[in-house]
Amino acid sequence: MTLAVVVGVAGALGAVARYLLDGAVQGRTRATFPFGTLMVNVAGSFILGVLTGLALYHGLTPAPKAMIGAGFCGGFTTWSTASWETVRLAEDGAVGAALCNGLGGLLASVAAAAAGIALMAAL
Repeated sequence: MTLAVVVGVAGALGAVARYLLDGAVQGRTRATFPFGTLMVNVAGSFILGVLTGLALYHGLTPAPKAMIGAGFCGGFTTWSTASWETVRLAEDGAVGAALCNGLGGLLASVAAAAAGIALMAAL
């Protein structure tokens, strides 16, 4: 099985995991704010941060980096949906929620990635 096929399978698993997590989170709230997408993107950023930390500090080889990073995290995270949801919130007049989703999601995701890297650096 070539690495490209493995990355594709991991991407499919990431997409299914995104669907399940987004639905589980969003199903627990009545809010129109897209908490599910936010959770998916923050969690994916943390996973990618851990992966980066493993590569930087613990010699993770290229195959798992491609499988988990480009594959699973590529299928799992969804910035296109987050962007669309931000525009939808703004169009619905929820400008504060739109700003919170767009900027807050970005800041939270960057912080999660940094936390993942720092965690691996500390081990």
